[in-house]
Amino acid sequence: MRHFIRSTAVAIAMATASTFTLSAAMAADLSGAGSTFIYPVFAKWADTYKKDTGIGLNYQSIGSGGGIKQVIAKTVTFGATDKPMSDADLEKNGLVQFPMVMGGIVPIVNLTGVKPGELVLDGKTIAQIYLGAITTWDDAAIKALNPTLTLPSTAIAVVHRSDGSGTTFNFTNYLVKLSPDWKDKVGSDTAVEWPTGVGAKGSEGVANTVKQTDGGIGYVEYAYAKQNNLSYSKMLNAAGKVVEPSLESFGAAASNADFKTAKNFNVIITNEPGDATWPIAASTWVLIHKAPEDAAATGEALKFFAWAYKDGKETAKALDYVSIPDSVVDLIKASWKTDIQADGKPVYAGE
Repeated sequence: MRHFIRSTAVAIAMATASTFTLSAAMAADLSGAGSTFIYPVFAKWADTYKKDTGIGLNYQSIGSGGGIKQVIAKTVTFGATDKPMSDADLEKNGLVQFPMVMGGIVPIVNLTGVKPGELVLDGKTIAQIYLGAITTWDDAAIKALNPTLTLPSTAIAVVHRSDGSGTTFNFTNYLVKLSPDWKDKVGSDTAVEWPTGVGAKGSEGVANTVKQTDGGIGYVEYAYAKQNNLSYSKMLNAAGKVVEPSLESFGAAASNADFKTAKNFNVIITNEPGDATWPIAASTWVLIHKAPEDAAATGEALKFFAWAYKDGKETAKALDYVSIPDSVVDLIKASWKTDIQADGKPVYAGE
């Protein structure tokens, strides 16, 4: 049975301390929710998939935490999260997970006179900024990383996510690896007790809040920085090299991801080695029920994911996402047939 997609409507409500973004769509048979990190490429894939098949996607970009809650509650067919679920939680909730795409998280700034890619930051300095220990842009630590830039004495306005976020998980996971202070005082999770700053909902909210705040700094998936023409920073990586955010530097980080041997495809790729590696790289996983109540809907969703792996590569590349290697896709499809079943039969009937 063919179904119809209704175009996704994005509503952005700006507030003083936060930005609220909700992707809402009308009834559709492919339904998902979660990661804002993956939203830009899901939106593009959905447009093309509808043209090719007539089947649509209703994806709510509400953050990884929201996606996990909705898939567990069975209000959507699949969830998407940038923090992999633990083996125990997958088993407890009757879910399986598999990686969908990889990419990069970038620090974004709103600093008069500084163009995209001119500023250089490192993990230790970002941690001190988010701890509230570095408060102005002309701080000695930032000057040391940017000896040729004229930095203003503008106060730094820290912006972070207010919702449960896999982007936050990967950002704080990176800071934990670079800063003992951050590890001891804050730690890493989809939501943390931020020492300073204001919260904004979703990557869209962080991007818009930073864009409207002089001296602002935030963190978003790279596509949001590009789409909003935000000034992003370069990064000093684990090899001591200054790198630009790009498909190549995200791919260098992804090249170390060993999904083949990791149980439940659970691999974190922040602060990976390599001269060309972007240090805040991340993956997004899809969560789906092992024994779905609506096997037809789950089957349609798996067809969409199979199509995205095969025919969505160029779209992903154009948005600076790194596609999952074909060898790993083969493993994922094999897992669908053994792990996702209804009435003793595989839900996925494709190759």
